[in-house]
Amino acid sequence: MVELLPNPLTEGLERPPVHPTALVIFGGTGDLSRRKLLPALYNLAHDGALPERFYLVGVSRSKLPDAEFRTQAAAAVREFSRREPDPRVLDALFTDARYVSGSFDDETMYPRLSEALDGFDEQAGQRLNRAFYLSTSPAFFPVIVRALGNHGLTERDGAAIRVIIEKPFGTTLAEARALNKTVLGVLDESQVFRIDHYLGKETVQNMLAFRFANGMFEPLWNRNFIANVQITAAEDIGIGTRAGYYDNAGALRDLMQNHMMQLLCLLCMEPPVDFSAHEIRNEKVKVLHAIAPPEPDQTVRAQYAPGIVAGTEVPGYLGESGVREDSNTETFAAIGLRVENWRWAGVPFYLRTGKRLSRKVTEIAVTLRPVPHQAFNREGSVGVQPNQLVFTVQPNEGVTLKLGAKIPGTRMRVRGVNMEFLYGTTFLSQSPEAYEKLIMDAMRGDATLFTRNDEVEAQWRIMDPVVQRWEAEPGLLPQYDAGSGGPAEVEGLLTADDHWRAI
Repeated sequence: MVELLPNPLTEGLERPPVHPTALVIFGGTGDLSRRKLLPALYNLAHDGALPERFYLVGVSRSKLPDAEFRTQAAAAVREFSRREPDPRVLDALFTDARYVSGSFDDETMYPRLSEALDGFDEQAGQRLNRAFYLSTSPAFFPVIVRALGNHGLTERDGAAIRVIIEKPFGTTLAEARALNKTVLGVLDESQVFRIDHYLGKETVQNMLAFRFANGMFEPLWNRNFIANVQITAAEDIGIGTRAGYYDNAGALRDLMQNHMMQLLCLLCMEPPVDFSAHEIRNEKVKVLHAIAPPEPDQTVRAQYAPGIVAGTEVPGYLGESGVREDSNTETFAAIGLRVENWRWAGVPFYLRTGKRLSRKVTEIAVTLRPVPHQAFNREGSVGVQPNQLVFTVQPNEGVTLKLGAKIPGTRMRVRGVNMEFLYGTTFLSQSPEAYEKLIMDAMRGDATLFTRNDEVEAQWRIMDPVVQRWEAEPGLLPQYDAGSGGPAEVEGLLTADDHWRAI
């Protein structure tokens, strides 16, 4: 009998099993569910990643029969999935899907939800784990959590109960603390999964691999070799139909307080004892504790004015539908931070984010200190420029290393060249959407890529003084042309010979 040896090419590709699960999406017919969550579930099903017994319940105010919810869910997948759906997989995914109608503050709705979940247990012949995804307005987060507790839906013998909470987790430090108090008054921290979809992106996770799995980078990862770090999250689009949300949030709350601070933590954290959720989050919190709120001269905000994007004239922020005429909400925010610990003391960190900029890009650029002696300055040469390591999160996930190289010819002339790693070309496959990874981790109970209660509050401790200061400042904001690289005022954040990377 021939012994079959393990295939070495499959090492690391195994999927840990997931316990049979019922997923409840509050806001099941909403925009996030249609565009992201339902397509993510389909792609997980397509890849065979969902548990064999998986059941879905949508909860929203609209009155719909189960069959109509299934039809709408399938239509959302066909419209927004990253791959063309297979009709057989699609039908199987939503065959048993249920829909429960009712307002989230309607106490009579929760017994009907409990009945639907009990029915799935009977159908499966076992007690299913339950995951409640709060894809709703933040105002309903405490309402839903309290109602789940009041109706006995947060505990069940023989099953794990988990609650996934979307951002924003509060809009001030006081709100974040109050929401944490409510949530942790009903649930244990191990049951809570505060989602930040940036952490589900492959390049974001790959920062840990590049740092801790490669001996060439970690020895340089400190104040002795790194000159500055720039984190950019630029968008070329405006606010679209999100004026109701965005005009009360702004760029700092929308992206910087959560997504960009998480990128900063992963970049700066110390090597964890192991790669468990608890240890990784411990190290991230230490980074946040080492950061003081930025001084006023280390913050810049602005609004986009009318301009030209992709050859088309576009209105300014104050001309967008639904925006208040006297709005002082920022569409561009930039800050300078210092991580005052042994590894990073003295290294400036520059963060900027904005809408209606010249292109869409999210990247982390680590600039190393220049070599101490410029020996290669010659006519026709740009000289030896600092090396840069750039993690591109979107649109094309990958990593670029900028090096100095000799230009072919008889003279010693040097210019910068790039060594690139791109996910799509290296692995010949499309990276999964962030929500696919995060939904799977939540069902599995792996909280590594989710923020802990003390993390959320530590992020707000840094940003809350900026929010309060900006809200107290009256008057119109500085303007920047739509389609440009942002306001000129950001140059004032830079120190010494630092330069912004072109957007």
